[in-house]
Amino acid sequence: MPDLFAELESRGFVQQTTPELRAHLAGGRRTVYCGFDPTAPSLQLGNLMPVMLLRHFQLGGHRPIVLMGGGTGLIGDPSGKPSERPLLSKEQIRDNLHRQRDQMGRLLDFDTKETRPLVLDNAEWLVQQRLVDFLRDVGKHFTVNVMLQKESVQGRLDAGISYTEFSYMLLQAYDFLHLFRKEQCTIQVGGSDQWGNITAGIELIRRVEGGEAHGLVAPLVTTASGAKFGKSEAGAIWLDPQLTSPYKFYQYWINVDDRVVESYLKLFSLKPLDELRELLGRAQQDPARREAQRALAAELAERIHGEAARSAIVASEILFGDFDPRRADARVFDTLAVEIPTTPTPGNGLTLVDAVVRAGLAKSKSEARRSIEQGGIYVNQERAQDVERRIEPGDWLADRNVLLRKGKKDYALLRLSS
Repeated sequence: MPDLFAELESRGFVQQTTPELRAHLAGGRRTVYCGFDPTAPSLQLGNLMPVMLLRHFQLGGHRPIVLMGGGTGLIGDPSGKPSERPLLSKEQIRDNLHRQRDQMGRLLDFDTKETRPLVLDNAEWLVQQRLVDFLRDVGKHFTVNVMLQKESVQGRLDAGISYTEFSYMLLQAYDFLHLFRKEQCTIQVGGSDQWGNITAGIELIRRVEGGEAHGLVAPLVTTASGAKFGKSEAGAIWLDPQLTSPYKFYQYWINVDDRVVESYLKLFSLKPLDELRELLGRAQQDPARREAQRALAAELAERIHGEAARSAIVASEILFGDFDPRRADARVFDTLAVEIPTTPTPGNGLTLVDAVVRAGLAKSKSEARRSIEQGGIYVNQERAQDVERRIEPGDWLADRNVLLRKGKKDYALLRLSS
């Protein structure tokens, strides 16, 4: 087996592990799991790190289990949360679970038989549990004193924690025990805020089965300023294209700070480390080109969004690079129409002055004329200084689009009315 542990260390995935994990991995093919609670309608960027962990276990020859929390999601994990989560309905949890499960299909390899992931729902064994039996068989192995020392509980003692969320640790520990028994799963991975929950499961397996189990947690990913990773000014960055467009997803990575792009590449790119070092070396020679960010953005956008990512990349290069919009197809302009102000127009006999006003780049015709005369107006990225210019048939790209720009970054799109 390849030295997976060394690879994970080199990429920055290892913050804390059980002592014998490296030897355990070297001993043969293992089964590893990570849990995902469907408390949101989509996975978000914060979920990418544990998914990438599972992907690297796959590449190292091990079998991953994606555990969807149809049961634990009804309770809510207190880890990293300053206050009690609102309880979601069973129907909402079920709908979220199905959507997130579909997204996993693009992130892991489901084609290689030996390492094909299992996707399970812990509602299948948690919901049917009887309370008294669970307290006798599982609860007796945990002391309140030990549970109070766990980070997920400590962080909530001042604000208060309900018995419901306090019990979450026992449910996750039971998940590990169940997977150990049924799937011979011996490793659980997650973010660093999961260490207490993971060690609770390891201890339960030891007490109940006399078995050996292991855990690994990765550092929580942050931005260069220390803020929570995966957030933008508009909120969370989702993997669902209906919640965060492929264009905005791509732009998030393009705008990654130079100070963290190396760590992000190691965590989220599947390129070999030697190739990443070469890329970073080139990027450092000309930081303005943002070559490292572009490579990361393209790889992740295409992995998550497939064909739609290519239109998003071209749209971005039209607005912020040097891609000629005349080479773009209709799908690219459909992408632009969502991302920049877009105005329908009949198009017949339209002067450039009228076009600029109609597009909202000037408040009046006199302002539009001044902008044109001063060289501040561009038609399809070409400067237009003739105030008598008209929008000609050849200006309509992909049959129905004219891209207008005022100054360096104020864009608008005119589209022929259908």
